[in-house]
Amino acid sequence: MILQRLAQVCARPITLRGFATKAKPPSFPTTPTCPSPTCACAPTPVFPEDFEIDHKTNINGLISNYAQHVLICTGKDDWPSRIEDDNSGDNLAADLRELVGRGGKFNDPFHNISVFNSSFPSSPSPKSRPELQTTSAYLLPSFKYVPWLPRVSFDHVEALVRGYLLPEKLHQLHDGLSPIHRDRLLRKPALQSGLYGVNDVNEVVVLICGHGGRDLRCGVYGPLLRGEFEKILPEKGIEVATGPVEVEVDETTKAVEAGKNKKVESAQTAARVGLISHIGGHKFAGNVIIYIPPNQTTKDGVRHPLAGHGIWYGRVEPRHVEGIVEETILQGRVVGELFRGGITQDGEILRL
Repeated sequence: MILQRLAQVCARPITLRGFATKAKPPSFPTTPTCPSPTCACAPTPVFPEDFEIDHKTNINGLISNYAQHVLICTGKDDWPSRIEDDNSGDNLAADLRELVGRGGKFNDPFHNISVFNSSFPSSPSPKSRPELQTTSAYLLPSFKYVPWLPRVSFDHVEALVRGYLLPEKLHQLHDGLSPIHRDRLLRKPALQSGLYGVNDVNEVVVLICGHGGRDLRCGVYGPLLRGEFEKILPEKGIEVATGPVEVEVDETTKAVEAGKNKKVESAQTAARVGLISHIGGHKFAGNVIIYIPPNQTTKDGVRHPLAGHGIWYGRVEPRHVEGIVEETILQGRVVGELFRGGITQDGEILRL
C-alpha cells in the first residue's frame, strides 16, 4: 500500500510544490521568447469555449516524472483514448503496462516507465525471418531503437523491460525490500542479447501529441504542427527522414551495420517527426517533445548544448516552429516561454 501511494505521488507532474526542489537547476542555454517567424506559417486554430488553450498557468516544470519513454511504432496517426485498448487489447502498449504499470511485477514508483504510441512505422521484419510479425520501439532518453520485438512471445517483451528499462541502481527507499524483490527490480544487461538488432538513435526525434481520440486540441494541433516541422526543417538544412527505419545486421557477428538506419549523410542533421499519444496537459496544446541525440553537434561543429536531452514544450503554435528549429535544434537554446521541462540521458528532470 505504501509503495502504491508513492507511485501515485511520483506519477504527478513535477511542480514547485512537489518534486521540483529535487530537479536540477538550469545548466543549459536559454532564450526567453520564441523569435517571430520569417516566413508564412499555418494559422493558429480557434477552439470552442470548452476546449480553449490555457495561456495563464505557469507551465515550467509541468511534466510527468519519468525515467524512460517507450515509444511504440504503430504506423497510425490516432488511437483509442486508452492506447492499451487498441486492436482489442492485443498490442505492445498493453503488454508493457502489464509489466511496468501500476500493479505490474516490475513496477517501481521511483523509476517510472512511460509507454506511448507513435505514428512512426515499424521496421520491416529481419531478412532472415521475413515471416515474423514484429513491432519496433524507441527508448528515450536512452536513445536506443529496438527494430524487432516479435509479437509471438511475451518473453521478448520481458527481455525489453528487464534488459533495457529497469534501473541499474535502486532508490535508497528500496533498501528495506527483500533481496529477491530488489533483484527483480534491477536491470539485467545479459538479457539484452535476446533482442536482435538494437542500435543507437542518431537522429533528432520530434514528437507532437496528436491524440485526437483523447482530446480535440491535440487532435487538431498534432497534424498541423507535424506539417510545419516537416516544412521548416529542410529549409534549415535538416533532412526529414520518413518511412520505416531499415536496419541490417551482420548474420555472423550480429552487429548492426553502420549507416543502415537511413541517416542522411549529406545533411548536417537528420530528424524524424511523428505524432504520439497522450503525454498529459491537453490544455497546453500543442505539446512537443524534442530529443537531441548524444552525438549531436551544432552547425559550428561543436557538441550540442542539449545533446542527450529531451526538451518538452507546451502552447506551441505554427508560428513558433521556425524559432524552435533555429533556437533549440540548431543552436541548443531552450525557449523559456514554451518550456514545460526536460530530462537528461541519465534521467535528471530539468526546469528553469
